[in-house]
Amino acid sequence: MRPAHIALALLVAALWGMNFVAIKIGLKDFPPFLLSAVRFTAVALPMLFFVGRPCVSWRWIVSIGIVLGVVKFGLLFLGMDLGMPAGLSSLVLQAQALFTVLFAMLFLGERLRAVQMLGIALAAGGLALIGIERAQETSLIGLILVVAAACAWGYANILMKQAKAPNMLNLIIWVAVIPPLPMAILSWQFEGLDRIAASLDALSWSGILSVLYIAWASTIIAFSLWVYLLRIYSASVVAPFSLMVPIFGIGASAIVLGEKLSLLEIVAGALTLVGLLFVVRAPKPFTQVAASAARP
Repeated sequence: MRPAHIALALLVAALWGMNFVAIKIGLKDFPPFLLSAVRFTAVALPMLFFVGRPCVSWRWIVSIGIVLGVVKFGLLFLGMDLGMPAGLSSLVLQAQALFTVLFAMLFLGERLRAVQMLGIALAAGGLALIGIERAQETSLIGLILVVAAACAWGYANILMKQAKAPNMLNLIIWVAVIPPLPMAILSWQFEGLDRIAASLDALSWSGILSVLYIAWASTIIAFSLWVYLLRIYSASVVAPFSLMVPIFGIGASAIVLGEKLSLLEIVAGALTLVGLLFVVRAPKPFTQVAASAARP
């Protein structure tokens, strides 16, 4: 890759890594389901005027919108709201690459190579060690929810591969149209009108800026750059840069939020990243699927 494109790939990883800090800050002002609804509204409403008509059928937009927008982000935001640290969430969510490969095997008939099986075993072992450590804390349920979010993301990657969208940015913007109403209903049912009203009444500038960052910097800007790189280089070249996301996420969380990882979590995180590297560095078609929507 050219140095300028390497810099762009690192910028995308940094934007996505710091996104978890923005989510954590946003959760101070918004309950999780409401934050997700506001986030997708902020993505969809302005951009619909620029992306044109959907490039795939509505059945793909709705199915991806539900799995990726409602299930994945609902679980992620809820898990982080229940105590999952931002830095650790940025790491665990990258297990989407592992789930993507497994779903590709189950639903697309693709075969696992030996190096991929080794990578899956290493990543699973790392996640298990994190689970052991989190079991001693109050955020074990948060870890489970974030792992479930990674699973939903992996399945959404399969749906996006099957949709065969000629313009991924167009697809992502139209997918953002689906989650606001379901997430608003979930917020109304589980978070309650009183909590919604209180959060909106006490809304701070940090909450507003966090939504703008999540919606624009992390989604529209970062994803546009990612798609640009995927058009120039193969997925096997671009996808490994997504493994830099946890490094930026953990670093930003330590600096901004004062989060710290235990020694076991550091070792487990390194083990997980090595395993995921084996997965995303695999030959086509696995890297194409894993890189198709590698954003948090």
